[in-house]
Amino acid sequence: MPPPVLAPVAPQAIAPEAVPTGPGGKVTVAMLLPLTGPSGQLGEAMLDAAQMALFDLASDQVELVTGDTKGTAEGASAAAQQAIGQGAQIIFGPLLAGEVGAVKPIAQSAHVPVIAFSTDATLAGGGVYLMGFLPSEEVARVTAYAHAQGHNRFAVLAPSTPYGQVAADAVKAAVAAAGATVSRVEFYDPGLGSMATAVKAFAAEGVDYDALFLPEGGARLKVLAPQLPYFKIDPDQVKFLGTGLWDDPGLGTEPSLDGGWYAAPDPQSRAAFEQRFAQLYRHAAPRLATLGYDAMALAAVLAKAPQGADFSDAAITSANGFSGLDGIFRFRANGLVQRGLAVLEVQHNGDGIIDPAPQSFQSLNY
Repeated sequence: MPPPVLAPVAPQAIAPEAVPTGPGGKVTVAMLLPLTGPSGQLGEAMLDAAQMALFDLASDQVELVTGDTKGTAEGASAAAQQAIGQGAQIIFGPLLAGEVGAVKPIAQSAHVPVIAFSTDATLAGGGVYLMGFLPSEEVARVTAYAHAQGHNRFAVLAPSTPYGQVAADAVKAAVAAAGATVSRVEFYDPGLGSMATAVKAFAAEGVDYDALFLPEGGARLKVLAPQLPYFKIDPDQVKFLGTGLWDDPGLGTEPSLDGGWYAAPDPQSRAAFEQRFAQLYRHAAPRLATLGYDAMALAAVLAKAPQGADFSDAAITSANGFSGLDGIFRFRANGLVQRGLAVLEVQHNGDGIIDPAPQSFQSLNY
């Protein structure tokens, strides 16, 4: 059975336990985001997207309260306490791992669930659910596809960052699940101005793999990628694989990445949203803005449960899941999100889908 779209949800997707509504039948939902500080621009865009969702769904049952985490643990703690004091029955956000860690014990004490936008899996559980794009999910999806296409020996060249380590561990787990082999895992200093030294050392050990994971993105990936063929790691012989950091239209201009694969939500699903966002706010929607929209749409769905607003664990972890701008998703009992992802190929004229995203969790095979 396909999951319900984020609009009034199918009754079987909702558990019977309900949360009492406030005066006038409203439920209070909090969204905690860094509205000031280094991540303030992103936080504001995510909040704008959330407001779009409320308008689209005409949800007069949801009262939204917002809190500025300021991008710090202290700011997040204060924002959470204020939101709970205002009667918040569920918290969406924060965005950064340190913020989520600060909010978690406060929300637990108040028995208020948290659906955060972080990707730090260590924070999940105990009433905290992670809605962010998890590298483990992306790696599992593209690994399963690559293995099905005949790739059996994988390698990883990753930055020596927490994200790089998580991605490398995810590759090991996904490759083992596929019955394939990890030939090598190497890390490099992400602060290097030139990647030549790191790639030269990696290439010097030989090419004993037919697929290479590069869990890097943005400007650093564009610096790294051209070094690979220069040092005889031929993309015609080795399939370059990425994570969701490759979900960036600018990467198609780098010839060495042309033909590389990565897993991400189907970009066609969010195209109309991105167009509307740009028209409303006069700037392009950052990639994570869809999380703000889908979070508030999810709040509206749970608020419209047949027997009253339901923010229980059973409702949040509905096996049918939900379908939003970024495709189908559901939360596992351990607090981690599971998404139906497409596999995309980097192409000069715009990345193309080479394996569509599943439309239901029954057809998920990774």
